[in-house]
Amino acid sequence: MRAVEISEPGGPEVLKPAERMRPVPGHGQILIELAYAGVNRPDALQRAGNYAPPPGASDLPGLEGAGTVAEIGPGVTRWAVGDQVCALLPGGGYAEYAVCHADHALPVPAGMDMKRAACLPETFFTVYSNVVMRGGLSAGERFLVHGGSSGIGTTAIQIARALGARVFATAGSDEKCAACIDLGAERAINYKTEDFAEIMKAEGGANLILDMVGGSYIARNIKALADDGRLVQIAFLESPKADLNFAQIMVRRLTVTGSTLRPQSDLTKARIAEALRREIWPMLASGRIHPVMDEEFALEDAARAHARMESSTHIGKIVLRIAG
Repeated sequence: MRAVEISEPGGPEVLKPAERMRPVPGHGQILIELAYAGVNRPDALQRAGNYAPPPGASDLPGLEGAGTVAEIGPGVTRWAVGDQVCALLPGGGYAEYAVCHADHALPVPAGMDMKRAACLPETFFTVYSNVVMRGGLSAGERFLVHGGSSGIGTTAIQIARALGARVFATAGSDEKCAACIDLGAERAINYKTEDFAEIMKAEGGANLILDMVGGSYIARNIKALADDGRLVQIAFLESPKADLNFAQIMVRRLTVTGSTLRPQSDLTKARIAEALRREIWPMLASGRIHPVMDEEFALEDAARAHARMESSTHIGKIVLRIAG
């Protein structure tokens, strides 16, 4: 099968077209003939040598995709050959075929094409598990998401708004801020010209913050939280380290937590998938929420897709076209 592999740790240029053996699904797994694959920040971390695949997973990058079930492994009863699915992958998405746990796949939402469906799993699993399941966002609460124009941000804005929260977002340009407002944010903060901590304090503080920046943002996030607020950390684009006064956490009863998706157990991911199927998939089918698309690249142009993502000029999701 056609694939793109990481020839050595490095920049986007180390992504090279290759030929690989078609994988075989094991017990509880399905084989998907992929039409599209999503491009995500963890792919770039893996490419740079900073995010190793879990034991037994493919060494190819790619954590989500959409396509048609081509083969089912022993013990699988949920799916049949020919079903159209989108799936959270342990790796291997930059290829014509990929295997995944059967319970980590979801049906392509009614009326949605494969390109948009490929944008759902990694982002929606991450946002729902951290904002709703871990962060406990409730209707009426003030929610702040950093990187509001990213794939994570555009998804978080829509889910939080659908849940009845007051949504605030940061972004790095007026164009990106406008995109956040269009998706349902009450206020979009240009972090290059405005202080999000002061703005949130003036609003009464954020009840929940979703952050992927870290570094200097950590102390500012603490300042931006309301009493009893929660900070959920999902990445560290700046740094995992910060000088922090923990007395504020004690006195104001703050919660600081976070997670990464890939290392979690198959059972945990299956539970997230079931919650998405029950709570979010009807909203996707009705058009109440939708993935925001940026640009499409051919599989062999994965290096260009990574350069686009790392330029931070994109709004929404970037995908690789596998078929054809």
